[in-house]
Amino acid sequence: MTTTTDFDPQAHFEPDAATAAWHRHGCGCARHSRRLFGQALLGAGASLAVPAWAREGVQVDNQSTLAKLVPAEEVESAAAQQYQQMLKQAAEKKALAPADHPQVVRLRAISQRLIPFSNAPNLRSTARAANWKWEVNLIGSKQINAFCMPGGKIAFYYGILDTLQLSDDEVAQVMGHEIAHALREHARERMGKSAATRGAIELGAALLGLGGGGRYLADMGGQLLTMKFGRDDESEADKIGLDLAARAGYDPRAGVRLWQKMGAANKGAPPQWLSTHPAGTTRIKDLEANIPAVEGFYARADKPTQRFEPPKPSAS
Repeated sequence: MTTTTDFDPQAHFEPDAATAAWHRHGCGCARHSRRLFGQALLGAGASLAVPAWAREGVQVDNQSTLAKLVPAEEVESAAAQQYQQMLKQAAEKKALAPADHPQVVRLRAISQRLIPFSNAPNLRSTARAANWKWEVNLIGSKQINAFCMPGGKIAFYYGILDTLQLSDDEVAQVMGHEIAHALREHARERMGKSAATRGAIELGAALLGLGGGGRYLADMGGQLLTMKFGRDDESEADKIGLDLAARAGYDPRAGVRLWQKMGAANKGAPPQWLSTHPAGTTRIKDLEANIPAVEGFYARADKPTQRFEPPKPSAS
């Protein structure tokens, strides 16, 4: 059985190619060069009853019908397999934090406050989330990274807690944002869009008799299209993260503080149009514009009775 002393919070952990196919937030690929973010089972926590005022909050659009091109069951099954593979790899490298690690206890306590609100009507989450087997784990790595795979499989990298010295309110913002990607099936939607784009590219190339140069331009167009949708997904996840955190009793204004910290840690970032994320200043303005919609939730919410500290800062 893994113990706290077996855990290396600064482990040089990298999932293998199969696991990395989910393009973790914070990976170095061109598509996600700005994505700094992307246990015991929590069981049916998402189906817990919520008060009547939980039907207010931020507003989101209907999900794209392109998501239906990819079966949700297959996406969630693949995610669960890759998540377990990642945990196994991490354990082998002493990069998987045990259940008694203070930061694991912290992450799971915060998740248990957020998850019951995941099916609030205004969020238009997938109905499947009510039956997800949620998991939360901590990976030893210096990467500033966290994610939630389809099906409710959450992971934080130690680096995001350590480097940014996140408060509980800021952790809730990160976690709410990542949960939002899963609730809104952004990965499934991107897969559907990718499938549709590939089909259009192949059809167009055949009709127009395009050679290698034409195919390159067509592929580039498909990538830019994906980037555009990625920015929309990130903005939507920011809004939903605010909503979930506020309902759970965490200060929504922590979202602004979080992105100020992110900006300080992300000097020299590429221009906004090359990124899957909105630029920091744009993101902060959007967050500030949506905070009034959730302030009532925060004012009425039961606040956490227990507060946790971030990790003791690592030596530079």
